[in-house]
Amino acid sequence: MSLRFFNTYSRELEEFQPRDAAERKIGIYTCGPTVYSRAHIGNFRAYIFEDLLQRHLELRGNKVHRVMNITDVDDKTIRGAREAKIPLAKFTVQFKKAFFEDIGTLRIKRADEFPAATDKRYVERMIKMIGVLISRGLAYQADDKSVYFRINKFPDYGKLAHFDLTQLQSTGRVKHDE
Repeated sequence: MSLRFFNTYSRELEEFQPRDAAERKIGIYTCGPTVYSRAHIGNFRAYIFEDLLQRHLELRGNKVHRVMNITDVDDKTIRGAREAKIPLAKFTVQFKKAFFEDIGTLRIKRADEFPAATDKRYVERMIKMIGVLISRGLAYQADDKSVYFRINKFPDYGKLAHFDLTQLQSTGRVKHDE
């Protein structure tokens, strides 16, 4: 029995073939929690699906390497830390800890890696990449210091979601990034 997935780009069910079929190695990258509060049942629904997918692939004889990111800096985490009057890292660590306790309680298999947005291994590279995008005119910095991607500079923008950019209306900038 083959495993099929819905391909958002083609909008069709397609048979899954590992990129490294000979070695049967599969990599999965998933979005984990934004740690400004405890995760809720809606969050855990996604994490349970990812766990079941990994277990299914492994039962079929594949070697799965799963990475789940943790967003530990964004508007909500910064606001929460300010309201609690504690450093951001101290604010977010309590929710990271709760997340790992909760996935343990639910017996969700832990990912192999949990890179965080504030992980020093990646921050320097992210800053450098943002600089390259700005220098090439592909992004710009707004008055509030936020950086935005210039979608009109990327001809394929919207293809995955089947957006026709000529039909989209500009709505102006939203003040907050939520």
